[in-house]
Amino acid sequence: MNHQIPGNYWEAVDYIEELPKFTEKHPLVHTRKYIERLQDPAKSCKVIHVAGTNGKGSVCAYMQAVLQAEGKKTGFFTSPHLVKINERIQIDRKEISDDDFYEVFSEAYAVAKEMEREGEGHPSYFEFLFGMGMKAFERAGVEYIILETGLGGRLDATNAFLHPVLTIITSISLDHTEILGDTIAKIAGEKAGIIKSDVPVIFDANKEEASEVIVRQAEKMNAPYRAVAQNSFEIREVTKNYIAFSRRNAYDKDVIWQVPICGCYQVMNAQIALEALECLLGNCEGEPDRRTKWVEAIASIHWEGRMEEVQKHLLVDGAHNPGAIEAFVESIRLLYPDPCELPVILFSAVAYKDYEWMIEYLCKNLPAKLYVVTEIPDRRRVEASVLKEVFMRYTDREVLAVSDVGDALKEAYERRGDSEIYCLGSLYLVGAIKEQIAGGRSHAEF
Repeated sequence: MNHQIPGNYWEAVDYIEELPKFTEKHPLVHTRKYIERLQDPAKSCKVIHVAGTNGKGSVCAYMQAVLQAEGKKTGFFTSPHLVKINERIQIDRKEISDDDFYEVFSEAYAVAKEMEREGEGHPSYFEFLFGMGMKAFERAGVEYIILETGLGGRLDATNAFLHPVLTIITSISLDHTEILGDTIAKIAGEKAGIIKSDVPVIFDANKEEASEVIVRQAEKMNAPYRAVAQNSFEIREVTKNYIAFSRRNAYDKDVIWQVPICGCYQVMNAQIALEALECLLGNCEGEPDRRTKWVEAIASIHWEGRMEEVQKHLLVDGAHNPGAIEAFVESIRLLYPDPCELPVILFSAVAYKDYEWMIEYLCKNLPAKLYVVTEIPDRRRVEASVLKEVFMRYTDREVLAVSDVGDALKEAYERRGDSEIYCLGSLYLVGAIKEQIAGGRSHAEF
């Protein structure tokens, strides 16, 4: 790699994007040393560590909103980004500026190069960005940091932080099985690796197999735990723009909450976030004004790529594994109980995902007016012709293969009739569609 320090933001981004070609993942002891050399930037912050297969980002978004409503300055480290790498480092729900990104890059670069010269190895892509995030949060003077794991938990770079105030484990399903294990129990074991001694853990208890593993690890670590299940809330109304729900507890049972995202799984994510916030800040019993602030904060959420209407009649969802696809189907069925209201599905996938399972489930459980398959702009893409062959094994509906994302959107719009278009299968597809729209293409041009 070029040993001259990148001179501006765009050169810094290019340098980071090249890292996967020249580095490898390191053990946590290496990441801890890297963070220590950055002068342990998060040591005075209250860190909330979040793992899980699905729902991590949404839970973090709800928590950010309420913490901000409570006047708490909050940093958020997340992945992946959809369009711009700055999205991974957010302060008070806004990505950091290019100037701030470059400044913390320069500090992380100096430490990484020093470690490389000493033969300890350059931090990997994710590890490098994690260090940048910690420096950005220190510079901004945040009180709370929400850390979202990248992959798994036990060996994830974010697990180098040893003293969180709270850990959260969201819904678990089969994903990255070649790395995390081929059963729910094995994957839960990796996620439960973030549980720390005497630190409370809040977790999604809807899968018994996962819950048993999490409880066992919590008890081993003497960590107080709170299980959150479907019976802790009641869905009151489902619309295209929001879902209303109430919580089943003594002090909150008459309050109606709204999540402004039509995915039914978002209610579970909001409930986990609220349970976590109550663990941190106490509940709002006897404080109606404070409860109102929380209700308004939850209703204010805009979470990109989750049942998000990006243009008229065009919605994108980041569902890219079995659990997320099941949740997507459940949401569409609630939204459109009339079986005659069939959506248009635009689908793409990366090669290492179980895309055949996702396609089979979609075809068997959510008949579509039309399936359009396309290719994400990434070397790991599955060719549209391959996806079409898989779809045709499981459906007698029309399937169009269109390699270019923009052309695929145009076909979907031209053929949709009165149907809504839902795009899913890969977060890369969400990013590609957003780039098309950011480039100025409107629904009238598709």
